[in-house]
Amino acid sequence: MKSPPRDYNSNSNQPNKAYSTNIHFSSNSVKIPTYAWKMLAILSCIATMVMYAETMLIPAIPDLIEHFHVSYGMSSWILTSYLIAGAVMTPIAGKLSDIYGRKKILLIIMVIYAIGVSMAGFASDIYFMIFARAIQGVGMSMFPIAFGMIRDQFPREKISIGQGVITSMFASGAVIGLTVGGIIVQDYGWQNTFFTIIPIAIALLLIIWRFIHVTDIKEEDQSQKCSRILEGENVSKTRKTRNSNDKRAFSKASNQIDIKGAIALAITIASFLLVLTLLETSGSNLHTASITNGNANSNDNLSSNANSSSNILPFLIIGIIALVSFVIIERREKYPLVDFRLMLNKSILPANLIIMLVGFSMFMVFQTVPILVRNPEPVGFGEDAISAGRVQLPFAIVLLIFGPTSGFIVSKLGSLRPIILGTFITTAG
Repeated sequence: MKSPPRDYNSNSNQPNKAYSTNIHFSSNSVKIPTYAWKMLAILSCIATMVMYAETMLIPAIPDLIEHFHVSYGMSSWILTSYLIAGAVMTPIAGKLSDIYGRKKILLIIMVIYAIGVSMAGFASDIYFMIFARAIQGVGMSMFPIAFGMIRDQFPREKISIGQGVITSMFASGAVIGLTVGGIIVQDYGWQNTFFTIIPIAIALLLIIWRFIHVTDIKEEDQSQKCSRILEGENVSKTRKTRNSNDKRAFSKASNQIDIKGAIALAITIASFLLVLTLLETSGSNLHTASITNGNANSNDNLSSNANSSSNILPFLIIGIIALVSFVIIERREKYPLVDFRLMLNKSILPANLIIMLVGFSMFMVFQTVPILVRNPEPVGFGEDAISAGRVQLPFAIVLLIFGPTSGFIVSKLGSLRPIILGTFITTAG
C-alpha cells in the first residue's frame, strides 16, 4: 500500500493536525480529575469546620470571663494558646507529612483536634480550658497538608482554583460560626459550642479515612512486589528491609524537624504573653484598690505593685533568654523552623510586616468587639451574644466574597499592591 504523496509546496512549518493534537494544547483544555474535586470537597469541609469552631467561640468570650472569674488579659489566653500551638506545630506537621505520608498525618491531627474540642467542652477552670485550646490548636497544622494534597492532585494551571475554594470555605465557616454561635451561646450555653463540633469532626475523620487515597512515597509499587515474589525473595528479608526503611525515615524526620527551635519559640511566645497578662492584671488590681481605698492604703498598694513586678521579672528574663536562644538555634540549623534569611529578604519583608500587622489588628478586634458589644452601658452597648455575632458578620461576608477572587487579583496586579490597598481599607474600617 502506497503512502499518500506529500505536498512539498505546502508550508513545511505547519504541523500535522493529527500529530499536533497530541503534543500542543492550551492551558484552558487542562481538566481537573474527578477525584481531585472529591478531595477538594472533603478538605473544604475541614476548613469550614475549623473556622466554624473558632468564630463560634467569639461571642462566648464574655461568658467565659464570667464563668471562670478571670480578667480580660487572662481570657486572651483562650485564643492565644490556640495560635501558639498552631504556629509551632504547622512546620513540624508539614515535614512529618512529607516523610510519613499526608493522609496518615492528617488523620492523626484530626484525632488530636477532636480530643481538644471534647476537652474544652468539659473545662472546669481556665487553666484546663487553655490546655484544651492548645491541643485544639494543633488542628491548624492541617491546612499546609491540605494545600499539599491540592498541589499533588490538581494540574499546575488549576492549583489556584483549589486554593481559592478552600479560602472561601474559611469565610463560609466564619459566617456560619458567627451566626449559629451567638444563638447557641445565648440559648444553650458556651459548652455546647464545642459539643456541636464533636460529631462533625468524627464524621470528617471517617470520610478522610474512607475516601481520600494519597499515594505514600514509601509504599512499594505493586509490580515490583510481584516480581520479587516470583523471584523467590524471602518474606522475612522483606520485613527487615521495611523495618530498616522505617528507622531511616524516623532518623530523617528527627534530623529535618527543628525540635529545639520549636521549643524555644513556644517558650518565647508564652513567656512574653505571661508578662503582658501579669501587667494587665496588676494594673487593673492597683487601679481597683486605689478607687476603693483612696489614699489611705497607698503603702499597701505600692507593696502589692512591687510584688507584681517581682512576679513579672522572672518570666521577662525567661522570655529574653528563650528569644536569644531561638535566634541562635535557627541560624545554626540546617532545616530551621523560621528561615531568617528568607524572612528578611527585601522582596518578602514588606509584605510579611503588613500581613503581621493586619493579623494583629484582626485578632485584636475578634477579642475586644464581643466584650464591647455585651458590656452594659455606658461602657458597652449592653447587647446579647446573638448581637455580638451579628456585629462581626459583615467582616465574614466580605471575606467570603473576596476570598475566591484574591487569586485572580494577585495574578493581575501582583501580591504587594493588593496587600497595601487592603491594609488601607482595613485601617479605614
